[in-house]
Amino acid sequence: MIGPVKPREFKDQAYGLLARAGRALANGHRLELLDLVEQTERSVDELASMAGMSVANTSQHLQVLRRAGLVTARRSGTHAYYRLGSPAAASLWRGLRAFGEAELPELERIIDQYLTDRSQLDAIDARELRSRLERDEVVLIDVRPRVEYEAGHIPGSRSIPIDDLHDYIDGLPASIEIIAYCRGRYCVYSDDAVRTLREHGFAARRFEGNVGDWNAGIGTEGRWID
Repeated sequence: MIGPVKPREFKDQAYGLLARAGRALANGHRLELLDLVEQTERSVDELASMAGMSVANTSQHLQVLRRAGLVTARRSGTHAYYRLGSPAAASLWRGLRAFGEAELPELERIIDQYLTDRSQLDAIDARELRSRLERDEVVLIDVRPRVEYEAGHIPGSRSIPIDDLHDYIDGLPASIEIIAYCRGRYCVYSDDAVRTLREHGFAARRFEGNVGDWNAGIGTEGRWID
């Protein structure tokens, strides 16, 4: 017969298990991998190339994330493919980003330091974007790679990967504002798209949020939107 659980033993075990997720998040490379698999399922080789790491190192980081329940994996032949583990894992990742942007001034300084002209590119918030999409007042373009768009996108958006933007420019309407979005605040694809569009005479702005934020009803500053 199993005796009653001692409160101290229970708390040590419970908080210890929660700390496993915290330890998994305590590495910048692993956070970047979460950012990448949030967009779509990817192989270890793809993730290694995109994150600038060796395949072996990438695999080790993914195993840590997997043991913490933050990603799941499937095998196809000799390849392993990873994606976010669950909606709860996605919420945890979004919450960590929102906390950092709200409470870590150093993060804002780094963004300003490396993306020096972002303040001149104008951003539209989620509430305004939703309203203007409903009234057909803007054209929304998704400038991520097409495979990410196909895995999930903001309803009403058009897939125009940043590398193909020049090929599509002549087909875009000149009389309506164009909004570009990509993977979120740490992705520069939408910045590049807005610069290119403005150089060609279009009225253009960027949306800082990503598909996950939009689907969760969260604005770019981590606040719930209507």
